[in-house]
Amino acid sequence: MSRFSVGLLRLRDFRLLLLARLFSMMALQAQAVIVGWQVYSLTHDPFMLGLAGLAEAVPAIVCALFAGHIVDSGRPHRVYLLCISALTLNALVLLLLASGLIAIPRSHLVIYLFAGVFISGLARSFIMPSAFSLLPQVVLRPQIPSAQAWLGSSFQLATIAGPAAAGIIYGGYGAGAAWLLPALLMSFALAMLASLSPEHHSYRSSTKREPAAQSIKAGWKFILNTKVLLSVMALDMFAVLFGGATAMLPAYADQVLQVGSEGLGALRAAPALGAIITMLVLAVSPLRRIRATLLLWVIVGFGVCMIGFGASRIFLLSVFFLVAGGAFDSVSMVIRATLMEWLTPDAMRGRVSAVNSMFIISSNEIGAFESGLAAKLLGLVPSVIFGGIGTLVVVAVTAAISPGLRRLVVHVDDEGR
Repeated sequence: MSRFSVGLLRLRDFRLLLLARLFSMMALQAQAVIVGWQVYSLTHDPFMLGLAGLAEAVPAIVCALFAGHIVDSGRPHRVYLLCISALTLNALVLLLLASGLIAIPRSHLVIYLFAGVFISGLARSFIMPSAFSLLPQVVLRPQIPSAQAWLGSSFQLATIAGPAAAGIIYGGYGAGAAWLLPALLMSFALAMLASLSPEHHSYRSSTKREPAAQSIKAGWKFILNTKVLLSVMALDMFAVLFGGATAMLPAYADQVLQVGSEGLGALRAAPALGAIITMLVLAVSPLRRIRATLLLWVIVGFGVCMIGFGASRIFLLSVFFLVAGGAFDSVSMVIRATLMEWLTPDAMRGRVSAVNSMFIISSNEIGAFESGLAAKLLGLVPSVIFGGIGTLVVVAVTAAISPGLRRLVVHVDDEGR
């Protein structure tokens, strides 16, 4: 067992950062299930589920580059704290409006739900670069693979507990009780983040203040000149853009598997069930040598699982494919995050992470829109199978055109920050 693996949990600030991520991600995952089920219940249209993803993606992508500049020229902790504060307020407003505590016309509810999703996307554009910049100040450089695995584990635990709890509460007690969950969880995240040591509150990732346009241009120039980093980002974006089926799960739960909101919570949590086990293994026994070829193979496994899920008509078999897909995706997540931390200098962390967030949001939220559009044009089941095949094609093309990625091997043995 690595001397850094479990020892990380003895660091107070890392524990607080871990808990802040856990609570905030649980809140967002629970919110996604509630929004998805309410939107689908009101419209019965899979395309509207895709539009909900687009409503979150647009502000996140538009603001991402500016967010990276703000983080690199300012204080990452302050930016992170403001974002979680905004998400907490957003969750409280949705609790009042979408739960029925404040009476609004039923025809207006979808509009308010989309507005809440839009605000979440706006805040999320600043969260990723601020958290990415803050982590190397909390842990040592050789601890980054293990730290990424622990953070990944918290994310996967959130994707298990958040959707499952939201689905069960929604099914048993209705929207009012369900909306209370993300509001409380986001409040806990805010408290954890506010409790970090004062040294992290005042840390600036760069003392050089550049004009925004010049700063953004420098970030893009660095990424375009670091072709391996660009290949890693693009591979993840296109693979998940085609292969992600999460946005269609409410429709699958209703039309294909017929398991209701409780089953939807289980389906949303299933990928994390495999992922969290894998992440915990990687946290306790972190990767000391990272080969980029492993990244290619685990994404192949993810694509195969999405094809299997799309073809399944049996609930337990569908859960199995989602669990296996989550396991493959978790390995990919740790490898990508570690390579990014390793290849990015401190002064560029916010901007590089901001560009990466654009890729991730494009793959997830615009992928949700693509899934909704494909479901409308091809049908629900064919669209998911087509997406899994698209993921395999993306891996094959990336391997063919990026020899530098195939050759990349990183040894995690530098003791510096």
